[in-house]
Amino acid sequence: MGPGPEKGLRILERIKKEFDLPLLTDVHYPDQIAMAAEVVDIIQIPAYLCMQTTLVTEAAKSGKVVNIKHGQFLAPENMAKPAQKCVDSGSEKILLTERGYTFGYNDLIVDPRSFYLMRQIGYPVIFDITHSIRKYGIPSKDPKGSTREFLPTLSRAGVAAGVDGIFVEAHPNPPEAHCDAASQYYLDDMEEFLKPLLEIHAVARQYQD
Repeated sequence: MGPGPEKGLRILERIKKEFDLPLLTDVHYPDQIAMAAEVVDIIQIPAYLCMQTTLVTEAAKSGKVVNIKHGQFLAPENMAKPAQKCVDSGSEKILLTERGYTFGYNDLIVDPRSFYLMRQIGYPVIFDITHSIRKYGIPSKDPKGSTREFLPTLSRAGVAAGVDGIFVEAHPNPPEAHCDAASQYYLDDMEEFLKPLLEIHAVARQYQD
């Protein structure tokens, strides 16, 4: 169990003041949006909730950037629907995040065609590599609950395919993390992890469709 929304937001507030970083957090219910908007810069709609109209529209009305994670059950072009709900609610501050497709039992795959199709919707596309390597049905604290070794390969492929950003969770000691322990990257290794991504991005952006 986490600290709960109120205590969690106070923790994020302290982080923002200390490090002066933009913040993102999930919301799961419409009544969480107003208090989240007081602290964070980006409100994130979880993948399983991306078609919840009230949640999406209230997030858009907050005035914050809304990051809508692509449901594992949707075709990539179907992400135009929640994006349009934001537009209809008065906001075009939208990000769309790819995080893989259900592929049989306990597995996800990433289809590179989705990057192209989602970019045609007209908003920046982010690639969530942390959750794309999860093994569903296996607890995230179980080492078998993810395939961390694929993080560098998938991230480089996504950047080469033209994504606008990478979503990756990091921790000083991932096996001890309270959430997504099996799929987080080691914080001390992040600089080396990001270097090739920046180099690939510098080339790939010259050839955007």
